[in-house]
Formats: sequence, structure tokens, C-alpha cells
Amino acid sequence: MKRIFRIAGLVLALPLLLIAGFLLWTGLRVLANKPADDAAHMASKAQYLRKIAALAADRGKPARPNVLILFYDDLGYGDLGFTGSTAIKTPNIDALAKSGVVMSNFHSSSAVCSPARAAMLTGRLPPRAGVPDVLFPTGQLLHYNAHANGFAGRLLAEEITLADVLRAGGYRTGMIGKWHLGDRAPSLPNDFGFENFFGAHYSNDMEPFAIWRNNKVAIPAPADQTKIDAAYTQEAVSFIRSAPRTGKPFFLYLAHNFPHQPLFVAPSAKGRSAAGLYGDVVESLDDGVGSIVASLKETGQLDNTVIVVTSDNGPWYEGSPGNDRGRKGQTFEGGMHVPFLIHWPAGLKGGRTIAAQAMATDIAPTLYDWLGLPLPADRRLDGTSLRPLLEGTAEKAHDQLFYYADTGLMAVSDGRFKYHKAQPIAHVVSNMQFAPATRQGPWLFDLASDPRESYNVAMKYPAEAARLKAALEARDKEMEENPRGWVKGG
Repeated sequence: MKRIFRIAGLVLALPLLLIAGFLLWTGLRVLANKPADDAAHMASKAQYLRKIAALAADRGKPARPNVLILFYDDLGYGDLGFTGSTAIKTPNIDALAKSGVVMSNFHSSSAVCSPARAAMLTGRLPPRAGVPDVLFPTGQLLHYNAHANGFAGRLLAEEITLADVLRAGGYRTGMIGKWHLGDRAPSLPNDFGFENFFGAHYSNDMEPFAIWRNNKVAIPAPADQTKIDAAYTQEAVSFIRSAPRTGKPFFLYLAHNFPHQPLFVAPSAKGRSAAGLYGDVVESLDDGVGSIVASLKETGQLDNTVIVVTSDNGPWYEGSPGNDRGRKGQTFEGGMHVPFLIHWPAGLKGGRTIAAQAMATDIAPTLYDWLGLPLPADRRLDGTSLRPLLEGTAEKAHDQLFYYADTGLMAVSDGRFKYHKAQPIAHVVSNMQFAPATRQGPWLFDLASDPRESYNVAMKYPAEAARLKAALEARDKEMEENPRGWVKGG
């Protein structure tokens, strides 16, 4: 009997020993792999920003445009009127699209949120920027898992954001909404060029969910999310109305928490949409755009404000990816093909749609080009200026776009053909708790005739498959040799 009890004790203790061993192993990996901000790159960043400040001082005060980026969370390509929705009404965003420039083949830089935000703000693809996957609140196990895999679990302070550059260039800078690039100094919005911040440190499904004003809690957790949209809109309107008094152009980054789930809407807006609660949320977001545009008109700033409207990735469990295969988290088009418009009456001829492919890493280089600001010399930017494309002097901006999931390069597209390397593809069966994955591919899709990525045409176009496979492998080799894209002597 004693022997039976000893065996039973060992059996019961084994899972605890395994868990303890895993935690010890993870802890050792954290200690061994956790990166820190590099002093040399911090110094080169500071030197570059001083150069930008000197250039701005030499230029005096020309009528530089304001910049407003509306960056929604999990908004699908098909969720707006101008991209084809009939269930969701978005007249204010549609009006901007009609009088602005629509890019119908625009992509986020990631199929999930934190990497997409890091890439958009830095012009560098997520592995370059050091944020290849979703970040989690400090203290949670998944936060330390990033350290175990050699990443900081935050945007390193050595990275240069659009707000860093524009603030150095004489802009008044503000951010409203979801940051999700670190919840501790030195990786908070105020550490990266934003003079004013009002919003959340991470997604609205993460806890504790509080709203911050700069470095102090403004609305304690759990914040009432039925009031967030109105609060964000009011902050944006106040920022815009106060801008003329400052004598400076402004950069406002409104990165909304919605329509990321869980979904919340003001009681007065419930039931307004034919698309259920999700549609109610998106229509309320459109109301906010109407208020923001009205404030620009009232203050005489609309014509010389560059307005960008886009999303961080495709839709999650609800929402429409349009005519694309896949959803959030996937490198099929549905996960990364997002709505995009740019509206700037004083600088761009409107009423146009451009079908050439582009990516969110292009936003920062485009703005630097318009403002006559040099790119940093010590690091590679993956984005390129869209100015020639937007101004009608070029037909394309990229030879290829690269699709990453975490640090893995999963696919490459030249605009017509898209090559997926062999990878696990989940087969989701209704009412099954776990989705089995089998290795599928490599695949070549002809997006011109098959935008839903349904038919592998590698055998029909072997030369195209070989060409894109070679491009993918060359990019992998480049990243292996210089994963963060530092330039020696820059």
C-alpha cells in the first residue's frame, strides 16, 4: 500500500515538477536574452533629431501641413461604405475618400496590433523595429515570454518614431487612444515624441484597462468603455481647436481601441446599424470623424491637413475582410489588406483611386519627403515614400511587399502574384475545441484573377513562383545577417 501511495505521489508531483522546470527554463532565457537600449544607437538617434531641429529652425515658418492619422483597431477592409459595405453606413469617412485619394491595395505591416503600430510609427517592418508580436502588460507571463525570445516586450527607446521627428521639426504632437508598445518608461508615448497623450496602454481586452493622461491615470480601471469613443473624439476636437493659438503645425495620432473586441457603444447608439453591435461601433466611429472634420473646417485648417484613415490589421471574429481570404492574425490578404485613404486638398488632387500596392511602413517616409526631412542614416527603413505615386509621377512604389508573422517571413507579393512558403495551416471545424494544423504549400496565387487566394497556380507559372521564392529567401538571408537593419558608419 505504501508503494502505491509513493507512486501516486510521484504521479501527482510530476506536473508540478514540469511546470517548475518550465518556469526556471523561461526565467533563465529571460535573463540571458532580454535586450536593453543600445547606447550607441540612442546617441545616433539624438544626433539625428538635433539635425532635424536645426533644419526646422533654418526654414523659418512655411505653411507646413498638419498631420492627422486615424488608425483603427481590427477594422476590416470591407467595413466602410467606400470599400463596399452596405450594412454599415460611414458617410463622413466616405466623404473624405471621395474628395481624397484612396489606395485600394494598401496593407498593414502585420496581421496583429503591436507589430503593426511599431512598423507604422517607425517605417520599419516589425522584426526590424524589435516588436514582432503582440505585447502584454508588464507582470503577465506572456510579457516575459517576449524576453525569453530575445525581445524587449516594448518598443526600444533607440527606435525613432514619426512623433520624434515631427516634434523635433517644430510640430506640436499629440496622441489619443491605444499605444500598445510598452506600459513602462522609457517606452511610453511621452518618451517617443508625443507631448500629450490621452488613452490606453494596450488593447481593451487586457487588464487593468485604465485611461491615462500623460503619465497619470485619468480614468481608473475598469474604465467604462461605452464612454471611450466620446472621450477620444472630444480630446481630438479640443486639440484641433487649440492648434491655431500655438503658432505651430500639429501632428495628431488618434489610434482608436475600437472596433477591437470586446465591443462597446454608447446606449444612444445601440441598434442603429444593420450590422449589429459591430456596425453600431463603426458607425459611431464615423460620427467622430464627422466631428473632427467639422473642427478642422471651423478653424480653417482642413485644406492644409494631411488626413490618413487606415487600420492596424484585418477584422477579428466580426467585421468584413471584403473579398479577401483570411482574417486578423493571418498573412492571407484578409489579415493585412486594410482600408486606406489620404486627404490633403492643399497638396493632393483628390477624387482618385490608386491600385498600386503599398504598406503602412510607407507613411512615415512619405511625410518626411513632403516636409523635406532626411531619413536617419544609421538604420534601414523598410518603407518608401509614396509621394511620386500619390502625385502621379510613378506607377508603383514597391517591387515586392513582405508579409511577416512574428519573426517569420511567410509570403511575398509583387502586386499581381503572391508566394506563400510552406507553413502550418489550421483546419477549423465547427464545435471543435482545437483546430488541427497541417503543413501546406508552397503556394502561388494570381491576385489579379484570384484575390481570395483560392487556387495555387505554381505549376501554371513556375518562373513566377521561382522568382518570388528567390526574393523571399534573399530577404530571409538579409534579415539573418542584420535583423535590426543597422547601417555601419551611418
